[in-house]
Amino acid sequence: MKLDGLAKLYKSMATQQIERYRFEYKSGKAVFDVFFFIDENPFVLLFGVKTANFSFELAVEKGFNIDPQLDRENYKKLCEALGLEYDPDNPFKPFNFFKEFNNFIPQNAVVAQKAEPHDVASYRSDVEEADKIYFLKWRDNTKRGENVQWENLQKTKRLLGEKAYLRCKQKNISSCWTDKKELANKVVLP
Repeated sequence: MKLDGLAKLYKSMATQQIERYRFEYKSGKAVFDVFFFIDENPFVLLFGVKTANFSFELAVEKGFNIDPQLDRENYKKLCEALGLEYDPDNPFKPFNFFKEFNNFIPQNAVVAQKAEPHDVASYRSDVEEADKIYFLKWRDNTKRGENVQWENLQKTKRLLGEKAYLRCKQKNISSCWTDKKELANKVVLP
């Protein structure tokens, strides 16, 4: 299924050098944080339900194509989030959900809605020290006689993206995190 609404958003993001974008989408009883990551290959759409502990990701292939099928668990959780009742005569079709979503994709990116690591962390919590969601600093492991840990590289990749991951891997650098918002720093690649 082609989400042609992503083409204009992608162009706007690329023009403004925004690699990770966040916008809101409402459907049924659910309000979603939707993230569009153009720094991953393939691109990724991440849907996170604001009022529930539920999120799912879709690969966005060339031509802005997605596979609208969801696995059984995500299908069930999405139906619950939307507030749908089972109707055997008219079952919920994810294709229709994504078709409707396509019409509400913003055409222009706004810099203020750039996805920050702590925004992403709410929905990608499968990382080390998941409670530490605010970026603090970079640590040069070579100076310390240590090696960057695989778990840290995975957290860097999931919350900061592919470029940060590759830079840390190549230069033996760890990303450091805190659970204190007031200590957070702006991310500038090392």
